[in-house]
Amino acid sequence: MEENLFSFGAEEPGHSEIPATDSDSGMPLPARLRPRSLDEYIGQNHLLAPGKLLRRAIDADRFSSVILSGPPGTGKTSLAEVIARVSNSEFVRLSGVTSSVADVRKEIAQAVTRRRINGRRTILFVDEIHRFSRSQQDSLLPDVENGNVRLIGATTHNPQFYVVGALLSRSLVFLLQPLTEDDILTLLRRAVADPRSFPGRRVELEPDAAEFIARTCEGDGRRSLNALEIAVLTSDPGADGVTRVTREVAESSVQKKMIVYGDDGHYDTASAFIKSMRGSDADAAIYYLAKMLHAGEDIRFIARRLVIFAAEDVGNADPRALQLATSAMQAVEMIGLPEANLILSQATLYCATAPKSNSATTAIIAAQADVEKDRVQPVPLHLRDAHYAGAREMGNGVGYQYPHDHEGGFVVQDYLSVEKRYYEPKNSGYESKIKERVEYWRSLREYGKDDGAGR
Repeated sequence: MEENLFSFGAEEPGHSEIPATDSDSGMPLPARLRPRSLDEYIGQNHLLAPGKLLRRAIDADRFSSVILSGPPGTGKTSLAEVIARVSNSEFVRLSGVTSSVADVRKEIAQAVTRRRINGRRTILFVDEIHRFSRSQQDSLLPDVENGNVRLIGATTHNPQFYVVGALLSRSLVFLLQPLTEDDILTLLRRAVADPRSFPGRRVELEPDAAEFIARTCEGDGRRSLNALEIAVLTSDPGADGVTRVTREVAESSVQKKMIVYGDDGHYDTASAFIKSMRGSDADAAIYYLAKMLHAGEDIRFIARRLVIFAAEDVGNADPRALQLATSAMQAVEMIGLPEANLILSQATLYCATAPKSNSATTAIIAAQADVEKDRVQPVPLHLRDAHYAGAREMGNGVGYQYPHDHEGGFVVQDYLSVEKRYYEPKNSGYESKIKERVEYWRSLREYGKDDGAGR
């Protein structure tokens, strides 16, 4: 008989004795299967393995505030509920989207009363805490500080940017990672075997179908369970009364592969895209381009980044890169999707494989620093505008030498009243030729100074 995940899951300890109830069956599958202990919790071994900081804090029941950050479906809410169970605390849940300061104060007041009457502590779980305003987050501080509540905040955003510093300083901050494919396979096995999942049904999940779900759900445990539930509830039992989830059924239940791509995903992927091109890894760059396009990133944003990259990182090592990137930006605006993918691909590959030089970038940064910090240098008299009446009487333009009147279109004269070098061309691509010219002209200027020329 072919091995399936139903038979695997039935052997998982601690599940077969759990009775299913009618109230359970009316909830979504991910909610029905929330873990009730750390042993049932799947994933995040980097935080919960024996000896890790979060596991030690939970086991010792010694924490005042915890911030859990990570992509959707990684178990932030489930972990908060498990912590409440382990610490025998009242679990109160608020939403950063719908809850107000009044809601926070009401729950804190009840927590104070609860602790005074029966000594039971309260864990205040704030989902999507990044949606709380600064004043709402600040309102939590006194009661977290004096222990009236133990705060667990969950966010899909970087807490360093979205949680106020005073609250961060009072919290243990942990980053949850997307579940691995093995984690999701374990989750699916348990789901198929657990009586809470599908009361009154016998379910078998074919290994090929499970692997497809695990691979396409991008580490999102909630999404994998939702796909399983849809697959089961939209399939008819066979003659033997068993509902079998095949690869074909799984594919129709998952549909388009989704990518976790919130604010952090936007910035992190764009950063990886730029750094891959800078590192001349065309394959990595094209992968991140494909990821951005699949996630629905604004193609104009991608095109602008390419133009900036061409100037910042390719520069004069290949001046054509800026021309091509600019043309690509204009073409993307005119053509649109889906053909814009081809234009962005060409520009990405050209920039990734072009010789690199950031000398134009370092030159302007150094010059701007001098303008901002040092005394602004006056324009030498012979370079000043002499096209208005009385200009020459003031010395403007007097002594200026027109370079085209000299051999090679070059003449030694003072263009800046102080000795500065901002542009340092590199031996990369076309810029190596530019470097030869710049060094030649600089040598002539040095010789001219020694000879008293141009003074």
